[in-house]
Amino acid sequence: MSLAALEADLARQLALIGHGGADWTRPRTHPDGHVYDVVIVGGGQSGLAAAFGLLRERVSNILVLDENPPGLEGPWETYARMLTLRTPKGLNPIDFGVPALTYRAWWEAQHGAAGWAAVDKIARGDWMAYLRWYRRVLALPVRNACRLATIEPLGGGLHRLHLAEGAPLLTRKVALATGIQGGGEWHTPAMIRDALPRGRYAHTSEPIDYAALAGKRIGILGGGASAFDNANAALTMGVAAAHVFIRRGALPRINPIRFMERVGFTGRYPALSDAEKYAVMASFLGHNQPPTNDTFTRAAAWPGFELHLGAPWLSVAEEGGVVRVTTPHGSHDFDFVVLSTGLVSDPGLRPELRLVADKIARWADRFAPAPGAENALIDAHPYLGPGFELLPRDAADADALHGLFAFNYSALISLGLSASALSGLQTALPRVVKGVADQLFLDDREQLVADLIAYEEAEFLGEWPPERPTA
Repeated sequence: MSLAALEADLARQLALIGHGGADWTRPRTHPDGHVYDVVIVGGGQSGLAAAFGLLRERVSNILVLDENPPGLEGPWETYARMLTLRTPKGLNPIDFGVPALTYRAWWEAQHGAAGWAAVDKIARGDWMAYLRWYRRVLALPVRNACRLATIEPLGGGLHRLHLAEGAPLLTRKVALATGIQGGGEWHTPAMIRDALPRGRYAHTSEPIDYAALAGKRIGILGGGASAFDNANAALTMGVAAAHVFIRRGALPRINPIRFMERVGFTGRYPALSDAEKYAVMASFLGHNQPPTNDTFTRAAAWPGFELHLGAPWLSVAEEGGVVRVTTPHGSHDFDFVVLSTGLVSDPGLRPELRLVADKIARWADRFAPAPGAENALIDAHPYLGPGFELLPRDAADADALHGLFAFNYSALISLGLSASALSGLQTALPRVVKGVADQLFLDDREQLVADLIAYEEAEFLGEWPPERPTA
């Protein structure tokens, strides 16, 4: 099957399941211009799939915004540096059960079915190419090079979205499909930030010109998967030496995501009690995601690779034109350092939420763990409703937050692996689509119920006794 044939088959499958049709939502008007039913912020895999999900529910007055140029949405062509995805190739995260929309169908249409068995993991570049196709073939309404600056609640179920450039937008609902960093910010330890000029370090979430560092020595802080991805990327581009430093005395070996995938945790996690969620996530966050075996083997094979276990950075300083890193085992000099130090989720760190951040309920507001079990990382996460909706700290602030949905990594504690994990998207997408669509319906329920009661369009046209033709 060719790609053109697959696209024809997809069109037929969408017709067979009744995709499309007239919207049921009630349009809103405003003197400042058009009012969208939903604006999705983020045009990566989560945002695109959420848009398709809403279209399946006949909610088509929507718009997807992305700050990046076309084809560069999400991390895959920007800061992701792994060769392959880390998730199993058989996952079907964003196709909503439509066979012709699956990654496998797209791949086999170009490369044949025989080779699929030989694929171990999905190549990163292939996944991005699939997302570009997904957007195109579904004709999703995406506006690129458009960055959201601030969400301004207007009351009455409306929000004004101020953009970095251009006129504001009006919308009833905002779904923040802003990825792994969209619920907070990447973490840069103060020890680094305060000691080094900005040109001497970068976080793994940033663009890094490793080719410009050819022949140089770099130090990488952190033992998660991205540390080894960046070591491989740097050494491939000609960096002379890449040293990875891990605080723990042993490499991370356990990936709890694999267990979650096997036993239904990804889909059923939201049914747990708050106490159970807290315990699960305290354990989950205690694990660094290990590198894949092939990633580690590839890194370890480079002559310039070095791994330092039990080696936290005690101090960092720029001395004599180099960055001196001191660990319990001695000092090391580097030309540049890279931070694989994760992120912090907290609505207060998001500039687009600055007008409402203090109104958003956190886990610290809604749940008190047993003494000694407190976890500051968990406590700072937003406490979300079952449809990913932001909830107020105080009931008086409910109107300002009504219509705002956090479909990003900050949903981790409330709803589990969902918005920014391919493992969780398959079950999370129907949940957020239902949450948004239910709110749209309930907001208009008075008018919809009144219209139903007043409905008088005759469907049955039969008469009794039937008219008999005259002789």
